[in-house]
Amino acid sequence: MAEKQCDLCAGTEFETIGNRDRHGAPLESVICKTCGLVAHGNIPTDAELAHYYATEYRQSYHGEMTPSDRRVMRAWKNGERIFKQLQPVIDPNAEVFEVGAGIGCTVKVFELNGHPASGIEPGEGFQTYSQQRLLTDVVRGDLFEQPRDHSRELVLLVHVIEHFNSPRRALEYIRGMLSDQGQFYVECPNIAAPFARRSKMFHYAHIHNFTPSSLKMLAESCGFRLEQQFGSPEDPNLQMLFSCSEKTAPEIDADNYQQTMQVINGATPLRYHMRPYYFTSRFAKVASYLKEHLTAKQFVAKVVQECQQFPPIQQDDEPFEFRSAA
Repeated sequence: MAEKQCDLCAGTEFETIGNRDRHGAPLESVICKTCGLVAHGNIPTDAELAHYYATEYRQSYHGEMTPSDRRVMRAWKNGERIFKQLQPVIDPNAEVFEVGAGIGCTVKVFELNGHPASGIEPGEGFQTYSQQRLLTDVVRGDLFEQPRDHSRELVLLVHVIEHFNSPRRALEYIRGMLSDQGQFYVECPNIAAPFARRSKMFHYAHIHNFTPSSLKMLAESCGFRLEQQFGSPEDPNLQMLFSCSEKTAPEIDADNYQQTMQVINGATPLRYHMRPYYFTSRFAKVASYLKEHLTAKQFVAKVVQECQQFPPIQQDDEPFEFRSAA
């Protein structure tokens, strides 16, 4: 059996930091002692992942194979956030392609704001909903089936990179899809700002876990240059926009391993729940969930109506802005 290598730096020295997933099932999690990248001890194969994401992921992770109104509402608002965040820093006519598009809300938001937009999604239930209800150009597909013809202008990878068994292979492939002037936007959980106490931090679907430093190191070694990091260090999700550059050898942040270990070791139940912003964030989440329960059905009905009535707008039309009912 081949010796395990870190996907970022090819290191071979690892420290075990977890033996169970968030549900208590066996799952070994390790950290590279050279660069600090966190990953599964045993990486799933391509075949295992293809089966899991096509048939099991949505049910095991989200509890549903077809998206509920609450999930669609949440995804739509997230798509609006991403569009508003990127609008000032991307070409107003850039063609958008999303890998792992899910329900397709982000694709549709970009489309309704004047961008040619499409995507791929492996999950049958979510992809079917996207095409049939939102009328998106989201098809069943795999990243590694896409042409590497340097034609793409903006690729989105929103909560997907952590699911790849080799994020390096994925980013190098995406670099081949993009033009030399292309841009790449990625979001993923930020393990440097724990979104859960340590016993709930790891699970099968998230094969790799990133800090700002490890994500930047990986992307830069795959031919990208960081343009902008959005949000604050306390955000539970990393949000980074990269532009295309020359591929370089990884420049290892020697402090990332120790800093990551410090954060992970500090994610005890007491410290996690006593964070200054823990109670405010929990209150905001509960309030958000309550609002979703009360308004999601009406919100989604309006979204679906708008999506089915409005074809993609021309470049000289006014941008579309969805307004939910009061």
